[in-house]
Amino acid sequence: MTQFKHAGGRRMLRFLTRTLAAIQTHRSLKPVAVHQSLWSEARLVFSLKPIMEPKLYRPPLEVRGMTSLDKEAFTQTITVPALRVSTGVLNKVVKSLKKSTIQRPGVPRVIQDKEESSDFRLVLLDPHRVSSLSSFSEAEAEALRSFSVAEELHYYELKLTYDNLKSEEVLEAVLPQGQDVTSAFSRVGHIAHMNLRDHQLPYKNLIGQVIMDKNPGVTCVVNKTNIIDSTYRNFKMEVLAGEENMVAKVKENGVTYEFDFSRVYWNPRLSTEHQRVVQLIKRGDTVFDVFAGVGPFAIPAARLGANVLANDLNPESYRWLQHNCKLNKAESKVRSFNLDGRAFIQGPLKQELPALLKGKASVHVVMNLPALALEFLDAFRGLLHQETPTDENLPTVHCYGFSKNDDPDTDVVKRASCSLGFPLENRCSVHFVRNVAPNKDMMCVRFILPKDVLYCSDDEHTEPSEEPAPKRQKCEETTQST
Repeated sequence: MTQFKHAGGRRMLRFLTRTLAAIQTHRSLKPVAVHQSLWSEARLVFSLKPIMEPKLYRPPLEVRGMTSLDKEAFTQTITVPALRVSTGVLNKVVKSLKKSTIQRPGVPRVIQDKEESSDFRLVLLDPHRVSSLSSFSEAEAEALRSFSVAEELHYYELKLTYDNLKSEEVLEAVLPQGQDVTSAFSRVGHIAHMNLRDHQLPYKNLIGQVIMDKNPGVTCVVNKTNIIDSTYRNFKMEVLAGEENMVAKVKENGVTYEFDFSRVYWNPRLSTEHQRVVQLIKRGDTVFDVFAGVGPFAIPAARLGANVLANDLNPESYRWLQHNCKLNKAESKVRSFNLDGRAFIQGPLKQELPALLKGKASVHVVMNLPALALEFLDAFRGLLHQETPTDENLPTVHCYGFSKNDDPDTDVVKRASCSLGFPLENRCSVHFVRNVAPNKDMMCVRFILPKDVLYCSDDEHTEPSEEPAPKRQKCEETTQST
């Protein structure tokens, strides 16, 4: 019987609420007081309040399927609960209710109390968290008692516009129901780089505009239009929104880089890996960066005091590498080359290495071309000639590779061993860099270059084989690195 009484009471309250709302439509603030004797006893009490949607924002149905952005179509007025608070304790109350106040882009939590004295303000609450006075936690209720906040809720009609919505909310409202909604992108300076799926392409320009609107500093949104399978590791892209300026400026680990994003490769997700390897290098060491890109390994190493020989086959990467060396005042420590990786190993590296092996400073070889780098290791076979090979100061190689194997550590070691013609099992370490796609990992194999590989006698020496042709495999943007 009690349940039926409660149900009837709720229906009556809804009727009274709607009737009262109709009478007061000219007002934006509805002082519908919900009185309770004590904050601590605010539990099983009926609240006279407008019925609020389970979601704070429920988009109009007409925006579904929109392909050209109409911002006005997203405007909506919702009802939110509020507390009337004295200005003398306002900051303390807001701090105490930080988990219960409304949190929306561009929506203030505190507004002027237009109906009452200027000594009071309204604190807007999140209707998801606060539906009645009983919704407050014990700690919040205690704070409200201590600050003598009136034991009543007010209801405020809040106008939400496109500017107050999150990108996910806009896209979820526009794209067909049941389809994946993505607002994820890689940030490269002022450029937001997206990988849209086929079902999202009809809405690509709207998506681009939303991403640009909702992310301060983004003035260009691009979508990749093909896989990375070119010799230079760049890809075609389409501008979805904003300017067509592809020259980006980024800062990574305290170093500034500039480059044309459409003509070189840059992956912001590799910042930690760049830093990890550079931290292994000491002042006075020598670094051979075989696939240097625009310099994310070479320049930080040079700034630490290492001597760096950096190479990249892409003429644009080579040009921006030189530019970034000057930009970071590292040009005196970096010698740059525009060669094929194999030619660099068997040219400048081969020429410099004999003298370096006689010294005490460490020598590092960085090979960060994960789609192909493991195949380049055979370029070290018989690279040097010496009647008495030395075990001292042999180079440390950091070679990257992708693996789709269930045991990626074993896989990359096996492939590296095959390319070197020398078993690396128990002679190397393997570092997991990142998961770049489902069932595809980026790994780094580190090992001391074996003397049995590096040295050979005259009768053992043969001319190096030709560079392997690039594999026609799917190399998604997220699976490449610099």
